[in-house]
Amino acid sequence: MAAGDCPGGVVLVGRGEQILWRKAYGYRQTDPEKVPTTLDTIYDLASLTKVVATAGSVARLIDQGKVSLRDPAKRFIPELDTRGKGAITVEQLLIHRAGLMPDNPLSDYAAGPEEAWKRIYELPLVAAPGEEFIYTDVGYMLLGQIVQRVSGLPLDEFARREIFEPAGMTDTGFRPPEALRSRCAAQEKRNGRYIVGEVHDPRAYALGGVAGHAGLFSTADDLARFCRMILDGGRINGRRILSPLMVLEMTRPRPEGVRTGLRGLGFDVATDYSSCRGDLFPRYLSFGHTGFTGTSLWIDATTRTYVIILTNRLHPDGKGDVLDLRRKVATVVAAALEPSAFEPVGTRSSSGPAPPWGLLTAGWWAPGLALTAAESGQAGGAMERRSQSPAQDSQVLTGLDVLVREDFRPLAGRRIGLITNHTGLTRDGKMIHELLARRTDLRLVALFAPEHGFAGVLDEKVADSRDPATGLTIYSLYGKTTTPTDEMLQGIDALVFDIQDIGARFYTYVATMGNGMRAAARRGIPYFVLDRPNPITGLYVAGPLADPDKLGFTAFWRIPVAHGMTMGELATMFNREMGIGADLHVIRMENWRRNQWYDHTGLMWVNPSPNMRNLTQAMLYPGICLIEATNVSVGRGTDEPFERFGAPWIDARKLAAALNASKLEGVRFVPIEFTPTSSRHANRKCGGVHVLVTDRNAMDPVRVGITVAWQLRRLFGDAFEFDKVNNLLANNAALNALREAANPGAVPAVWQSDLEQFRRIREKYLLYR
Repeated sequence: MAAGDCPGGVVLVGRGEQILWRKAYGYRQTDPEKVPTTLDTIYDLASLTKVVATAGSVARLIDQGKVSLRDPAKRFIPELDTRGKGAITVEQLLIHRAGLMPDNPLSDYAAGPEEAWKRIYELPLVAAPGEEFIYTDVGYMLLGQIVQRVSGLPLDEFARREIFEPAGMTDTGFRPPEALRSRCAAQEKRNGRYIVGEVHDPRAYALGGVAGHAGLFSTADDLARFCRMILDGGRINGRRILSPLMVLEMTRPRPEGVRTGLRGLGFDVATDYSSCRGDLFPRYLSFGHTGFTGTSLWIDATTRTYVIILTNRLHPDGKGDVLDLRRKVATVVAAALEPSAFEPVGTRSSSGPAPPWGLLTAGWWAPGLALTAAESGQAGGAMERRSQSPAQDSQVLTGLDVLVREDFRPLAGRRIGLITNHTGLTRDGKMIHELLARRTDLRLVALFAPEHGFAGVLDEKVADSRDPATGLTIYSLYGKTTTPTDEMLQGIDALVFDIQDIGARFYTYVATMGNGMRAAARRGIPYFVLDRPNPITGLYVAGPLADPDKLGFTAFWRIPVAHGMTMGELATMFNREMGIGADLHVIRMENWRRNQWYDHTGLMWVNPSPNMRNLTQAMLYPGICLIEATNVSVGRGTDEPFERFGAPWIDARKLAAALNASKLEGVRFVPIEFTPTSSRHANRKCGGVHVLVTDRNAMDPVRVGITVAWQLRRLFGDAFEFDKVNNLLANNAALNALREAANPGAVPAVWQSDLEQFRRIREKYLLYR
């Protein structure tokens, strides 16, 4: 420690379960006598309280289903419903985007805690909620109050029971008892005496020593346990503190699409306060926090490394400074890491379980969450959230399975119109229309089929037909009309939708569902959506939003190429955001989690359309389909649609080499020749590539599609019908950027702002975690 910076401190560096460096320096008190720092010195953590105690406690309540990130804060603190604060959400408080001032005047605390809280509740906004990053103690004070009101326990007691004791953090807590004060580091003077074992922060002190923004005390060893718990997905020493997905939410940078002001839930990611990250730990893939008293912790998920620095820089005169020290220590630690600190795909370190998320752009592996950053400068810091480790298999019940279990009670007494196809099956293979036709407590009146027909085998316009099993008319919604007409709906008093989607905007079942909602709303009849999984996970959200003038059957609303939602979630969003106003009822799935691929659900794969024959094709579809409207075959008329593409004018080896040189994560390209038997270039030999998926969790399908289109134009010029990419990309700015880009990796930056806005809207309608 340099003279004048601080009197002493403890530095602890760890990687997983292994402590790499742990040393005490200097003195925990220099006046009136020198007391050497020891490894078990207890420090006033100041704002580390925000992430360790307060955000951790809120996360526990979310895991328990008692609080939601989308909840308005006024739900728990009705006094906040004044001066524009009624719109503030729990998430906005956690990420410092609630529009609250950094600190309120100390004079507000002069009359005691009760009066102080009244004044806090009455504070005006300084910005609109959600609009601006403003680091604020006030927001975390309110979060501490939410913990107390929801749990019935003061913040200090709840955090002790739910976090500190289960994690084995025996020296961590608010208001250290007398027995521990002899180990506490001294701060500057207050009222003529050095502060030892009492919170330094004046507002927390005025509130009795317990507040959501400050007041927590701990040791380096205890904080190491907290870091290990975060890195191990919420578990430590066999005890579950937080759910793995909650840890992902806490560490996921938001809002996407900006360079600064990025926060997790409690954790700092990339703000003006992130100097303790140093110069080498990755900008968007590590996280931590600092404390005013000279404390900090920083965690790098890519190497499972954490750096804890605890000082009492305010002793003795309040003038110490450790900003440069934090940066230098973190940089030295990062520089000292050997290559073995990085875990190659498919391996785990011997030091413990893999971390909850990892750096895919460098090819490293870790379960839970991946952040895919755009090439050359992270495209403005945009991030895409993906499932990274194989999710646990579960026996998912679709909305239909739940409806069967409930003996169809929600439909009792109704005359049903059913929009479905061959994918409308129960787990044990029973078809929904046959189940409904057998019921005596309801009446199946009519059937409606989407693109590809009722049996899902047609690749052309579909005519009305008759179902041989029930004798009912099957009205085509991919023929003369795509919307149920009033004539078709005669005698129907409920519409039911049950079709398997695949997670892409231009897969037309989305529009079929939306058009059905509009028809139901027009006639004032209830609309039931039986929900099914998004096969490519409910986490992958990517690509530009459709321009308003390009909405239609392949772009029902302004959603991105990959929406990361289920049909039930989309229906809920469409109904509200588009003002459809249907009497909507979503029959939810059970046991489905957002990070699950379809092969984790236990459900039988049924080709949703003739050329969607396996999960690999579904995951490639959002990217490869972008070139389908051009003069390139995407493999229709072969055994591997969307796993291959080509054209007679393509040099297969040249294209494969260029695409592999692009170093796209999770895919390789093999030169091939093939002859489609139908569709584009039928019966003509095509040069092209086979797309080999090497890591589905690392692959970004939209990025693949953008890069393919860019390389086709670069290599083959006017032979490639480039402008027709926009038929499905549906965004003029994105097409122009793709045309002009010197590097396809820079193109996603064009749509990040819109994508961020969509994510905020989307978050309100997610039904599963």
